[in-house]
Amino acid sequence: MVVEIVMPKMGESIMEGTIIEWKKGIGDSILKDEILLEISTDKVDSEIPSSAEGTIIEILADVNETVEVGKVIAKIDSEGVDRTLTEKSEYQGGKVDENTATSKLTDINISDDNSFFNMNKQAKKFYTPVVMRMAAENDITLSELEQVTGTGRGGRVTKKDFQLFIDQRSIKEFTRPMPKLEEEMPEIVTPDQVEDLSNTRKQISQHMRHSLDTSAHVYVFNEVDMTQIMKYILKNEEWFLKQEEFSLTVTPFIIHSVVQALNEFPIMNSSLKGTNIEYHKNLNIGLAVAVNSGLLVPVIKNCEEKNFLGLCRAANDIVKRTRSQAVNPDDLAGSTFTITNFGVFGVRGGTPIINQPNVGILGMGAIKKQPVVIESKNGDSIAIRNIMLMTLGFDHRLIDGAGGAKFIEKVRHNLETKDLSKIL
Repeated sequence: MVVEIVMPKMGESIMEGTIIEWKKGIGDSILKDEILLEISTDKVDSEIPSSAEGTIIEILADVNETVEVGKVIAKIDSEGVDRTLTEKSEYQGGKVDENTATSKLTDINISDDNSFFNMNKQAKKFYTPVVMRMAAENDITLSELEQVTGTGRGGRVTKKDFQLFIDQRSIKEFTRPMPKLEEEMPEIVTPDQVEDLSNTRKQISQHMRHSLDTSAHVYVFNEVDMTQIMKYILKNEEWFLKQEEFSLTVTPFIIHSVVQALNEFPIMNSSLKGTNIEYHKNLNIGLAVAVNSGLLVPVIKNCEEKNFLGLCRAANDIVKRTRSQAVNPDDLAGSTFTITNFGVFGVRGGTPIINQPNVGILGMGAIKKQPVVIESKNGDSIAIRNIMLMTLGFDHRLIDGAGGAKFIEKVRHNLETKDLSKIL
């Protein structure tokens, strides 16, 4: 029987995908759930597993071709599958009992010279060739591999699961601080080197150009005294880490203050559709996250329903999944306002581009200690305070300077006057 493989629907708002790479070619055998190809949408790159096992007899879409969701991109002949392929598939589905598992795994064409692969013959679960190769390359033993939690169909360990395991293990093993930016070695390139933009970089380029061509960007700036919040974090960081198993940072305080301000300024939580203003019911905050491939903006949905601790957990979860490449297209869609933190790189300020179709974006600069004049009834004094520069970019087609100034001033007020005694 010939099985048609179609371009999958990766999210509610995704109507097409671009093929980055075929992992298999015509004539190759493939297992069910084994990675067949990698695709890119305007949100994220994804590895696509095969929905059938058999032999690939036709590939109907080329690399870099953009294909509509639901269109046939390949065909697999599921008849005449050889005995090895069937046995591996049965074992993957849990149909092989423990007594026959060892003999059936030995049918996999793996060199006996590789110690990891030899150990895999004794495995109690099936691992795809991609995961097995990655385990061998990272000197992962069978006992360690069995600790990896699989998120694939039937608990299958995916490439992303394994990479997350490696990243987490590295964090535990290497506790030295990150090198400073000035200590990092520059990328080595050869003279007159020319290379293609990655697909992700192309998508980012198109989005940024589209935003600049669409919105009339205007910026206002404001300084925020973060001393109270920094003292609170320093005082509670050990307790919070023990309680929640992740660090307390300034990001949730920013999100919490922005959500409060958006409730008072709903125009900032809207979109401009032609000559109509669309006010959004929910407050969906996008967080710009730097990843190896560029920049992604995962979204914390329904922030108006979350308390401060809920925002802490949601922000940690979405950022962690983004950096480990475990987000899906729906996680990257539906933002109504965006926050970007370029301060993590030591930058004091910047002018970020609006994330369409939002009408506003808030940038957070690095928090620096500096002398500040303190006014009081007893006269002026100078004190050392933790100061952060905030940038608000907004669409001048819809929002005037006064509106932008009032909004960023409200965010500043919320941060400086937050009642920290009741926040957790």
